[in-house]
Amino acid sequence: MAATTHHPAGATPGTGDCVEITGEPLTIDDVVAVARHGVRVRVTDRALETMAASRAVVESLAGDDRPHYGVSTGFGALARRHIPVERRAQLQVGLVRSHAAGAGPEVEREVVRALQLLRLATLATGRTGARPVVATTYAAMLDAGIAPVVHEFGSLGCSGDLAPLAHVALAATGEGQVRDADGMLRLADETLAAAGIAPLVLAEKEGLALINGTEGMLGMLCLAVADLRDLLSTADVAAALSVEALLGSDAPFAEDLVAMRPHPGQAASAANLRALLTSSPVVASHRRYDAQGRPECTRVQDAYSLRCAPQVHGAARDTLAHASAVAGRELASAIDNPVVTVDGRVESNGNFHGAPVGYVLDFLAIAVADVASMSERRTDRFLDVARNEGLPAFLADDPGVDSGLMIAQYTAAGIVSELKRLAAPASVDSIPSSAMQEDHVSMGWAAARKLRRAIDGLTRVVAIELMTAARALDLRCAPSSPTELSEDSSGRLTPAAGTGAVRDLLRTAVAGPGPDRFLAPEIDAVTRLVADGTVAATARTAVGHLA
Repeated sequence: MAATTHHPAGATPGTGDCVEITGEPLTIDDVVAVARHGVRVRVTDRALETMAASRAVVESLAGDDRPHYGVSTGFGALARRHIPVERRAQLQVGLVRSHAAGAGPEVEREVVRALQLLRLATLATGRTGARPVVATTYAAMLDAGIAPVVHEFGSLGCSGDLAPLAHVALAATGEGQVRDADGMLRLADETLAAAGIAPLVLAEKEGLALINGTEGMLGMLCLAVADLRDLLSTADVAAALSVEALLGSDAPFAEDLVAMRPHPGQAASAANLRALLTSSPVVASHRRYDAQGRPECTRVQDAYSLRCAPQVHGAARDTLAHASAVAGRELASAIDNPVVTVDGRVESNGNFHGAPVGYVLDFLAIAVADVASMSERRTDRFLDVARNEGLPAFLADDPGVDSGLMIAQYTAAGIVSELKRLAAPASVDSIPSSAMQEDHVSMGWAAARKLRRAIDGLTRVVAIELMTAARALDLRCAPSSPTELSEDSSGRLTPAAGTGAVRDLLRTAVAGPGPDRFLAPEIDAVTRLVADGTVAATARTAVGHLA
C-alpha cells in the first residue's frame, strides 16, 4: 500500500514559525512541523557553544596514539585496526561513502526531513563531538528544502539507522543525489551550491557522529503518533455513525459502566461516543422507558463490534500513549558511539540499539490492525440483510440490479488482511552483521516502515466505514422510516448533531444513496477527509470536544 499523506486540518506549511535547536529535547509536534510542514529551524548560540566545547575534547585526542573508537580506529568488526593520524580524516569520508549503501525505492520526503532534523538535534546536545559547522550545515539544508535521497532498505536499526543517515551525511558533503525544494532529483553538489551552502569537509569522528543514531525510526514514530492522534478519534466517529445507523444502543458507553474498568483510553473513547450520540433521535426512536422514567433500549446487547468499540479503540489509545512516552524519552536522548560525556570523557556505549523504539512501533502496528479489523466488521454488518436492521442488501438502490457497497467491503477486508500481516513484529527478528561484532540488531527501521503502511491502511478502512455508515444513515432517515420522536420539518428522523455534521461533510465530497456508480474516487475522497483531519475537526466542532 502506498502511504497516505496525513496533514491535520488547519496546519499551514512554512508559516514563518521557527523551531529552535537548543540542545534540549524537541517535541513530537516540533518534528511534525519541520518534517511535514516545512517550518524553519534555527540553531541557538548556546547549542553551538556546547558543541564547540565538546569538539575541543575530540580534537585533543586527534593526534593521540592511544586507540579511541571512531577517532583513531576502524569501525564495527574493524574496531581494533589502528588508524594513523594522517589518515583519520579520510577514515570519516570513507565511512560515510561506504555506509551510504541503501537500496530500493526512495522513502518519503517527510521521513527524510524528520531524520535530518533529529540528527541535527542530537548534534546540538554536544555529546557527539562534531563541530558547530556540521549543525549549521544541516539546518541550512533543511531550510533550503534539500532532502537527500534515502532508500527503503539498508538499516538494521543497530548501530542506529546507519545507511539512511549516511545518505544524508553524504549529501551534506556534496556527494550523491537529493530532491530540491521543488521535488526535483538533482546532484547534491549543484543543489548545495545553488542554495549557497558550502559542502562539509569532515574532520575526525564527524562521519561517525552523523550516522550512529536511531533518528530514522524515531522520526517515523513521531509522525505515526501525530497521525494516530486524529485517526483514533476518527475511528470513534465512524463507530458512532455505525451504532446510530445500525440502531445500536448507547447504553454500554455510560460513564459509570466504563469506570468499572478504569483504562484511560477506554474512558476517552466512550466519552467520544456519548458526545457524538447525545440526543440522537435515531437512538431515541428505539428506546423505551421503565416505570421510573429511566431510559431502556430495546437493543439489549449489540454485537461486539458496536458494543465493545471503546474497549478496542481505548486499548489502541493506551498503546499510543505508551508509544508517545517512549518517543519523548528518545527525543531527550543523545545517541552516538562513542559519546563525549559532560565531564569530558569519550566513552563507547550501546545506546544506539533501536529496541525501545522498535518495540512500540510493532506494538502500534498490532493496535492499528485490530482497530481496522473492528471497523471492517461494522462495515460488513451494514451490507447483510440478516444483520442490518431493515436496510436494503448491500445498501443498494435496487439490490440485484445494483451491487451497492458490496465491493467497497471487499476492499476494506483486503486491507485488513494485509494489516494482519503487517502486525507481525519486526523487532523479534535479528540477523548478525559486521562479522558478528553486531550480532543482535533491532530491525526498528523495518518496524517503522511497515507501521507507515499500516496507518495508511487504517485510514482507508475507516474511510470506507464512514462512507458506508453515512449512506445507511441517509437510508435510515428517509421519509418512509417509521418515526415517533424528534423529526425534522419534512418528517424525517434526524441523526445526532455530531454524526449528522460528519454525514453532511461527507456529502460535500460524495453523493448519497442511488444507483451504482464508480466508487474508487469516492473512497479516495473520503480517505482524504480522514487523512487531513477534516472528519475529526468537523466532529469536534459539532460536539464541542473530542478526545
